[in-house]
Amino acid sequence: MLNWQASIFCSSMLEEFSFSDHLSEMSQQYDLNQAIYQVGQNSLSFAQILNYFVDPSYQRGSLSRISDLHVKTGRPVSFRIDDDLTPMPEGSGVSDEVIRYMLGVVLSEKHLAIALSDDEPKDVDTAFEWKEKGVNFRINVFRDRDGLAFVMRVLASNIPSIQEVGLPSEKIWQDITNLKRGLVLVTGVTGSGKSTTISALINHINLYRKTRIITLEDPVEFLFKSETSMVSQRQVGQDVPTFAGGLRSALRENPDVIFVGEIRDTETASLALSAAETGHLVFSTLHTRDAKGALSRIVDMFPSEQTKSLCLQLSFSLSFVLSQKLVPRADGNGRILAMEVLKNIPALGNLVRTGNWQQVYSTMETQSKEGMMTMEQHLLHLYEHGVITKESAITYTNEASLLERLG
Repeated sequence: MLNWQASIFCSSMLEEFSFSDHLSEMSQQYDLNQAIYQVGQNSLSFAQILNYFVDPSYQRGSLSRISDLHVKTGRPVSFRIDDDLTPMPEGSGVSDEVIRYMLGVVLSEKHLAIALSDDEPKDVDTAFEWKEKGVNFRINVFRDRDGLAFVMRVLASNIPSIQEVGLPSEKIWQDITNLKRGLVLVTGVTGSGKSTTISALINHINLYRKTRIITLEDPVEFLFKSETSMVSQRQVGQDVPTFAGGLRSALRENPDVIFVGEIRDTETASLALSAAETGHLVFSTLHTRDAKGALSRIVDMFPSEQTKSLCLQLSFSLSFVLSQKLVPRADGNGRILAMEVLKNIPALGNLVRTGNWQQVYSTMETQSKEGMMTMEQHLLHLYEHGVITKESAITYTNEASLLERLG
């Protein structure tokens, strides 16, 4: 049972508040600490709602077990905790006035005007920095049939060490962080921790190698401090117009390591492959459920007449594909990383060169001594060591064959 009655609900921090009398009278000077949301007999400010993200009782290491805040007209404010969407007990349905005030707190004047426009409604993607607590959020504002809605995803304030991330073995991250060139892809669904894994890998390079690192992000999530390396973080839409434009620019800036937040189009994919092929270490993400899907996704971005040349280029450029999921722990205390690891060894390179995707999985299964691992092998390992339940292993598997191994 979640303890929603945390210290932020102390009576000394709450004020009695009449929404009908006061909300409409609020000035346009939006205040994070203004009580606006009714929970039972009490009213909370938006700061008190956001405080759940930094509440120690919801922390696991340096990461919060709460990943997202969901606000929708007519529904109680809800949090995603360990992948379950949980409404605040006794929380009232959010009115249009309240949601507009919340957006006024976190959006710039420009973005607020776009979000609230009734003439030409558009989605808004942006970020919010809660300076008082040193926490950053990614925000998406949209409309549905009931009215305004938005989602805020917390971005970890501290970059976890690569050991904290929990990759299947030390050899995997050691091999990746020692690379001088090549393409490293981290794949998974939204909220699977891709940015955390890449940031931990890049920060390890930042700490222990003398390199020039350039990141292209939308928006900037983890904040890097230049250590042994020199780091420049550039935000798409603010510092560069597009991922492709930023990548083209980065190649003229003498980088050793480039992080492209996401490969979204043919031009970005082509530039990333060329950069990796010409002596740069390139990190990026894709939204695919497994490692072999990442390979076919890149090739399928291009016209069919380019397939043969693309497969050849990919076989030379690719170094690793890490495909990951966050699986609930058996003890109910947060989630643990389950990962599939594809390494471009000669046998795998031949399959990529010929576009023989069907044999990629079996090659990964049989080449564990080379550092490769399928999702099913890692899930089975976690289950056998009591870290996850049998039900979770079945739920998160990519292949039905795991059922036979579980017994």
